[in-house]
Amino acid sequence: MIQFIDVFKTYEDTAALKGLSFRVNRGEIFGLLGPNGAGKTTTVHILAGILPFDRGVVLIHDKNIQDKPDICKTIGIAPQALSLYENLTAEENIAFFGRLFGLKGNVLKQSVRDALDFVQLAAWADKRVKKFSGGMKRRLNLAAAIVHHPEILILDEPTVGVDPQSRNAIFDNIRRLKDEGCTIVYTTHYMEEAQQLCDHVAIIDHGRLMACGTVLELIARFGNQNVLVVETENGVKEFKTNDPLSVLENLKEKETILNFRLERSNLEQVFLNLTGHSLRDA
Repeated sequence: MIQFIDVFKTYEDTAALKGLSFRVNRGEIFGLLGPNGAGKTTTVHILAGILPFDRGVVLIHDKNIQDKPDICKTIGIAPQALSLYENLTAEENIAFFGRLFGLKGNVLKQSVRDALDFVQLAAWADKRVKKFSGGMKRRLNLAAAIVHHPEILILDEPTVGVDPQSRNAIFDNIRRLKDEGCTIVYTTHYMEEAQQLCDHVAIIDHGRLMACGTVLELIARFGNQNVLVVETENGVKEFKTNDPLSVLENLKEKETILNFRLERSNLEQVFLNLTGHSLRDA
């Protein structure tokens, strides 16, 4: 549905994207995982038609967005920097963005109500945004992105600065949108979010695609073996293994097992193995 083919983007002397290529399937949550400065925001701004690029091809439904710029109207974007007007009410904010996409009259009114209801902010429709918490503003930012019922939704770091309750509410909204058939491109530098939400993940570092696949595929290809940590009467032992049950069976014939835990490989380890640094260090 979406394709980036050898896309380059440079800001003055800084190369932001260096031949980026990936494909997003219809109806999936596709994660762009990488540290701050990796090129994630540049990528989604290009996809949304906000930012020109130097060379390469970007396709939506096999149509080149440079030849068919109107196709970008099928996209909604919730940017990392909140695009809200603090002195307007929630309803006024969403109506403003609805008008930008050509909604009018009763269609606009119903779309605004639907968007606010979707993010559980209908009761706050007439309240000024400056009174909202950070989590409420993030949810309203999402409502602004979906008011025109986009086919493709871009979420750029949508949980930055929110509390756990708001984060879970945003996750629920995202899953509901996917269930309704929306294709979602989700940028994050939180490994746990990518593992929890995404069908496929592209790992990006310094504007390059390092790897792409399902979470399980990436862990199988680039992760470490699982580590079984066993506490016995003779001390603590660690075993790198993908068959922990066999290790435990063999060990219990020789020693008394007091406790054990399995430390599984994850996307954080995959990123470290691919790039030589962790997401937190980048």
